[in-house]
Amino acid sequence: MAQNYSGSCHCGAVRFTAEADLSTVVECNCSHCSRKGLLLVFTPREKFKLEQGEDKLTEYRFNKHVIAHQFCSVCGVQAHAYGEGPDGAETAAINVRCLDGVDLTKLNRVPYDGASA
Repeated sequence: MAQNYSGSCHCGAVRFTAEADLSTVVECNCSHCSRKGLLLVFTPREKFKLEQGEDKLTEYRFNKHVIAHQFCSVCGVQAHAYGEGPDGAETAAINVRCLDGVDLTKLNRVPYDGASA
Protein backbone atom coordinates (compact mmCIF):
# COMPACT_ATOMS: atom_id res chain seq x y z
CA MET A 1 0.00 0.00 0.00
CA ALA A 2 1.38 3.39 -1.00
CA GLN A 3 2.16 5.92 1.72
CA ASN A 4 3.71 9.36 1.85
CA TYR A 5 7.37 9.57 2.82
CA SER A 6 9.98 12.26 3.18
CA GLY A 7 13.67 11.80 2.72
CA SER A 8 17.00 13.45 2.14
CA CYS A 9 20.65 13.04 1.41
CA HIS A 10 23.02 12.74 4.39
CA CYS A 11 23.67 16.47 4.88
CA GLY A 12 20.06 17.53 4.22
CA ALA A 13 20.85 19.83 1.31
CA VAL A 14 18.60 17.66 -0.92
CA ARG A 15 15.12 16.91 0.45
CA PHE A 16 12.13 15.26 -1.19
CA THR A 17 8.68 13.83 -0.56
CA ALA A 18 7.17 10.87 -2.37
CA GLU A 19 4.23 8.52 -2.39
CA ALA A 20 5.55 4.98 -2.63
CA ASP A 21 4.69 1.37 -1.82
CA LEU A 22 7.41 -0.25 0.30
CA SER A 23 5.80 -3.70 0.35
CA THR A 24 8.77 -4.86 -1.73
CA VAL A 25 12.07 -3.11 -2.41
CA VAL A 26 14.64 -3.96 -5.05
CA GLU A 27 18.15 -5.02 -4.11
CA CYS A 28 20.08 -4.88 -7.38
CA ASN A 29 23.46 -6.53 -7.85
CA CYS A 30 24.74 -4.28 -10.65
CA SER A 31 28.13 -2.66 -10.10
CA HIS A 32 26.58 0.70 -9.20
CA CYS A 33 23.86 -0.43 -6.78
CA SER A 34 25.97 -3.06 -5.05
CA ARG A 35 28.87 -0.68 -4.43
CA LYS A 36 26.51 1.91 -2.94
CA GLY A 37 24.28 -0.55 -1.09
CA LEU A 38 21.14 0.87 -2.68
CA LEU A 39 17.70 -0.45 -1.78
CA LEU A 40 15.26 0.89 -4.34
CA VAL A 41 11.57 1.50 -4.70
CA PHE A 42 10.08 2.88 -7.89
CA THR A 43 7.20 5.33 -8.10
CA PRO A 44 5.61 7.35 -10.90
CA ARG A 45 7.54 10.60 -11.41
CA GLU A 46 4.46 12.69 -10.60
CA LYS A 47 4.37 11.13 -7.11
CA PHE A 48 7.91 12.34 -6.37
CA LYS A 49 8.59 15.96 -5.43
CA LEU A 50 12.01 17.47 -4.94
CA GLU A 51 11.46 19.92 -2.08
CA GLN A 52 14.92 21.51 -2.01
CA GLY A 53 18.42 21.18 -3.33
CA GLU A 54 17.99 21.01 -7.09
CA ASP A 55 21.02 23.31 -7.35
CA LYS A 56 23.05 20.80 -5.27
CA LEU A 57 22.37 17.78 -7.48
CA THR A 58 24.90 16.21 -9.80
CA GLU A 59 23.91 13.61 -12.37
CA TYR A 60 25.68 10.36 -13.19
CA ARG A 61 24.80 7.97 -16.02
CA PHE A 62 26.50 4.71 -16.89
CA ASN A 63 26.04 1.53 -18.92
CA LYS A 64 23.04 2.23 -21.20
CA HIS A 65 22.73 5.84 -19.91
CA VAL A 66 18.98 5.50 -19.34
CA ILE A 67 18.93 6.18 -15.58
CA ALA A 68 19.78 9.69 -14.39
CA HIS A 69 21.34 8.97 -10.99
CA GLN A 70 21.10 12.11 -8.86
CA PHE A 71 23.51 12.67 -6.01
CA CYS A 72 24.23 15.51 -3.64
CA SER A 73 27.33 17.49 -4.58
CA VAL A 74 27.88 18.34 -0.90
CA CYS A 75 27.78 14.92 0.83
CA GLY A 76 27.81 12.55 -2.16
CA VAL A 77 24.70 10.55 -1.23
CA GLN A 78 22.40 9.29 -3.97
CA ALA A 79 18.87 9.61 -2.63
CA HIS A 80 17.05 9.16 -5.95
CA ALA A 81 17.26 8.78 -9.70
CA TYR A 82 15.05 9.44 -12.70
CA GLY A 83 14.25 7.08 -15.53
CA GLU A 84 11.47 5.35 -17.43
CA GLY A 85 9.50 2.29 -16.47
CA PRO A 86 9.07 -0.68 -18.84
CA ASP A 87 5.92 1.00 -20.17
CA GLY A 88 7.80 4.24 -20.97
CA ALA A 89 6.27 6.22 -18.09
CA GLU A 90 8.54 8.64 -16.24
CA THR A 91 9.68 7.07 -12.99
CA ALA A 92 11.57 8.05 -9.86
CA ALA A 93 13.81 5.46 -8.21
CA ILE A 94 14.12 6.20 -4.50
CA ASN A 95 16.94 4.97 -2.29
CA VAL A 96 14.87 3.60 0.60
CA ARG A 97 17.87 4.04 2.91
CA CYS A 98 17.33 7.80 2.53
CA LEU A 99 13.68 7.79 3.68
CA ASP A 100 12.92 9.14 7.15
CA GLY A 101 11.67 6.68 9.75
CA VAL A 102 11.78 3.45 7.72
CA ASP A 103 12.84 0.28 9.57
CA LEU A 104 15.10 -1.40 7.00
CA THR A 105 15.00 -4.73 8.88
CA LYS A 106 11.28 -5.09 8.14
CA LEU A 107 11.53 -4.65 4.36
CA ASN A 108 10.83 -7.43 1.88
CA ARG A 109 13.94 -7.27 -0.32
CA VAL A 110 13.58 -8.66 -3.83
CA PRO A 111 16.85 -9.42 -5.61
CA TYR A 112 17.31 -8.11 -9.15
CA ASP A 113 20.12 -9.37 -11.38
CA GLY A 114 21.19 -6.05 -12.83
CA ALA A 115 24.71 -7.41 -13.33
CA SER A 116 23.38 -9.59 -16.16
CA ALA A 117 20.88 -7.10 -17.60
